[in-house]
Amino acid sequence: MSGTGYDFVTVANRLPVDLTVADDGTFESVRAPGGLVTALAPIMQERQGAWVGWPGSPDLELEPFDADGMRCVPVQLSTQDIEWYYEGFANDTLWPLFHDVIAPPAFHREWWEAYRVVNQRFAEAAARVAAHGATVWVHDYQLQLVPAMLRALRPDVRIGYFHHIPFPPWEIFAQLPWRSAVVRGLLGADLLGFQRGSDASNFLRNVRRLTDLKVSGQLVTIPDEDGSPLRQVRAAPFPISIDSKAFDRLARTPEVQARAKEIRENLGNPRTLLLGVDRLDYTKGIRHRIKAYGELVAEGRMPVGEAILVQVASPSREKVRAYMELREDVELLVGRINGEVGEIGSPAIEYLHHSYPMEEMAALYVAADVMLVTSLRDGMNLVAKEYVAARADDDGVLVLSEFTGAADELSGAVLVNPHDIEGLKDAIEYAAHLPVKDARRRMRRLRRRVLEDDVAKWSAAFLGTLAAMPTPGDQ
Repeated sequence: MSGTGYDFVTVANRLPVDLTVADDGTFESVRAPGGLVTALAPIMQERQGAWVGWPGSPDLELEPFDADGMRCVPVQLSTQDIEWYYEGFANDTLWPLFHDVIAPPAFHREWWEAYRVVNQRFAEAAARVAAHGATVWVHDYQLQLVPAMLRALRPDVRIGYFHHIPFPPWEIFAQLPWRSAVVRGLLGADLLGFQRGSDASNFLRNVRRLTDLKVSGQLVTIPDEDGSPLRQVRAAPFPISIDSKAFDRLARTPEVQARAKEIRENLGNPRTLLLGVDRLDYTKGIRHRIKAYGELVAEGRMPVGEAILVQVASPSREKVRAYMELREDVELLVGRINGEVGEIGSPAIEYLHHSYPMEEMAALYVAADVMLVTSLRDGMNLVAKEYVAARADDDGVLVLSEFTGAADELSGAVLVNPHDIEGLKDAIEYAAHLPVKDARRRMRRLRRRVLEDDVAKWSAAFLGTLAAMPTPGDQ
């Protein structure tokens, strides 16, 4: 921190801590779970940075406070802000649109206006706390207008933006009535990071369609009012990762190893334990996975007792109608399969609709013989990388959708098209019966990649590239 502000500022929809507020207004904070917090907390602590975000409860007025070695700058959201900006535009318009319209997006002008107003609020909060010449790193689809809004307020700061979900091609993005405003908002950044090269290319193609700006390779040139070049924006892939070494250490602890053994015993020590871990989201391909597994059991290819699928589906966006319907569909499907082929004390599927601490997740990863990641569309999918990081025994098989960002990196996985139910069934059966020698060869390749390309390398690559971007005065 300098005398007049913070030299490094992160802007994200949520603060990096979960708050418990007492009736007298006092509160306690603990670090929030999630990949972004894990990724950025060490940088924030090292640089003594500030994190701008919503504290997680409506109409909560809080002054900036210190927690977990970071300065937290709360942005207040009303109940209506949450309904229109977050549940509405962010998660019922942008999320389905950016995930290949797996569910139909809703376009409401009131939601868009709320999104614009809330983004302005985040930009103003960042502008207040950033020191002169600071680096500001904005995150994800909820805040796509912030870069341009912040640049208008603070042209002296260096702005990075990272997009954690897919960015759609023109043919899909064109449906958004406010497409030009979103592109212009993102172009306020100096550096735009995406999970895959195809996402960066999609963004650049949309820039060509929606603006008359010069696009050359990864660079977009922003002209001054007289037409001379003012600055350049780079759009490039920076695939995100996890703190893989820390996860590896956690999975090796005696407590986690003992818990993994206990999990298998509680499930009847099956020959094959298959695992799915997802937010309960229609992009994750949970229905496809359960349908494929149910057919394998019904056909006698994976008999009950010899195999079991454990599906962890953590609650997500429970006020959005599409998510309510998804939960009903999944629970009906699980119930039908267990009712038709399960036995007393030996279900085909163990379905768990709640979240777990990281220690329990590590134990599940260690216990599982096969990890099923069958997303229909995913920016990256860090669960796949967590499973690999947890497999210190070099055992286990990862079945991975080719529609995840992780598929570009994890060449040792068994890749699948989750829409192809017969192909998915074959891949699951193949993974379950893969010889140990072949499974270990695949897992060693996966672990080399995940342990080397960790979250520290991701953040260093992005911030190093951002620092090297010329400022307007340099061009």
